[in-house]
Amino acid sequence: MGFEAAGVEAAIKYQNRKDMAIVYSRTPCKAAGVFTSNVVKAAPVRWDREAVSHSAYVQAAIVNTGIANAATGKQGYEYCKRTAEKAAQLLGIDSDAVLVASTGVIGNQLPIDRILAGVEKLADAKSDTKEAADDAAEAILTTDTHSKQAAVQIELGGKTVTVGGMCKGSGMIHPNMCTMLGFITTDIAISKELLQEALSEDVIDTFNMVSVDGDTSTNDTLVVLSNGMAGNPEITTKNEDYHKFKEALNYIDTTLAKMMAGDGEGATALFETKVIHAATKQDARILSRSVISSSLCKAAIYGHDANFGRFLCALGYSGVEFDPEKIELYFENDEKSILIYKDGAAVSYSEEEATQVLASPEVRVLVDMHMGDAEATAWGCDLSYDYVKINADYRS
Repeated sequence: MGFEAAGVEAAIKYQNRKDMAIVYSRTPCKAAGVFTSNVVKAAPVRWDREAVSHSAYVQAAIVNTGIANAATGKQGYEYCKRTAEKAAQLLGIDSDAVLVASTGVIGNQLPIDRILAGVEKLADAKSDTKEAADDAAEAILTTDTHSKQAAVQIELGGKTVTVGGMCKGSGMIHPNMCTMLGFITTDIAISKELLQEALSEDVIDTFNMVSVDGDTSTNDTLVVLSNGMAGNPEITTKNEDYHKFKEALNYIDTTLAKMMAGDGEGATALFETKVIHAATKQDARILSRSVISSSLCKAAIYGHDANFGRFLCALGYSGVEFDPEKIELYFENDEKSILIYKDGAAVSYSEEEATQVLASPEVRVLVDMHMGDAEATAWGCDLSYDYVKINADYRS
């Protein structure tokens, strides 16, 4: 596949844990990216947007955790430049071919000497082993409880193409583009324009459908690097191979998005809302996101409380017009589906059985609008006491 990775300890903020990572391609890559819509954009977001848009190629990404390098002024941007220049020197590439990404506390300046020393460690440690990839995925975490990775292979033009990705994200998750830090690598041969179009379209129904706490981060970055080493005929039109690649990308994005939602800060359950038979796709997106973003709905999932009124309320204030006497609402897990509400009123159901469904590690609220053929799914998590504890102590 031609990619290498590493994760090392650099003592940026944390002690005795990996906190810097590298993703490196042995050959130049075409790059695509989506970034936070927050007006307050971290220095690395501004650096990466420029690199993805205007650099001739991208070949590496350097990531640190612990400090976000956001709200750090000109010095913060200068530290991005120095980091990229150090990596470029060690890797033998151009500095504008190096992406940088940061996550952690907003407002603190990076300890640049430790960052630069970490880059040296990463350059020495990088390899193409699974252990190295695992180290990188671990090194980008903040309050996440576990690393998040996914990979898939497809056949294109008689060649095996690999698409793999890692992400981090647990709090400050409420996307208006994507969310978190995410890095997807592939050896597919594809034009830069189609790579960007595929990514931009796919985040709408994957990462854009995740919410943990309603806060859109200053650092949200998702990039795809494609080095073409699979040797497939280059995709330059929206042909069958392009659509196969989009399916593979969607699998990676969906898998990582669900992992991130289920690992929300303090979460005990993945909370999914699927809206079917909506009038339009956009209506379905808005309705499903409204439910998983509701603090009261999230608290009901945490308490295993079949209080369907909270879910109806979240649908009702979403801004989408519908007739509440025509919809149906179900509570589901992987084994059971229970009809809770129909024809404008509660139906007869077992409160005990509903509580058992809501106590599952993965809970789904299914809403049938009976208005059309469109559907969408959103992912979030329950709201526990631990969310407040984690964020009250975040800078400690």
